[in-house]
Amino acid sequence: MFKKNILAVILSLMLVVPAFAAPAATVKQPVQKPAVQAVQTVRVTPLALVANPKEFLSKKIIMDGKFDKFSTLGLDYKKAFRDSNSYIGFMIQRDDVKDHCVPLSELKLFLKRDYAEKFVDLNTGDKISMTGVVFSNALGDAWVDITNIQILQKAPSVENK
Repeated sequence: MFKKNILAVILSLMLVVPAFAAPAATVKQPVQKPAVQAVQTVRVTPLALVANPKEFLSKKIIMDGKFDKFSTLGLDYKKAFRDSNSYIGFMIQRDDVKDHCVPLSELKLFLKRDYAEKFVDLNTGDKISMTGVVFSNALGDAWVDITNIQILQKAPSVENK
């Protein structure tokens, strides 16, 4: 009787526990790669970017402006670090001042030095289109890595007399 009970327990376990059963054939499913999220590109005016830099944080932006000058403003600032050995800053002019040139210093624009060398002939007042990514809003300002510059219109040259 004892042997019959043990045999019954073993048989019931074999039916219930799949470890005793033959392994099922496994079918490999193709591994799906996660979808690459496209970076949102936004066209913005420089003043709108300065007014609300947090809204554009981590977004790719396109904006137009008038080149003012190359600058070291904002380089090596620890909270939005861009090394002065690898980057150069530049400024554009405020577009809300018409009677004279005022740099838009609240907007920190950076170029990698090797890329900036292509634009050494930029002059104050040259109209440019810039593409970049807003990487910080430290100090309440917009800090932008510019990845592309296109010269839209050269400023009239001022000849020395």
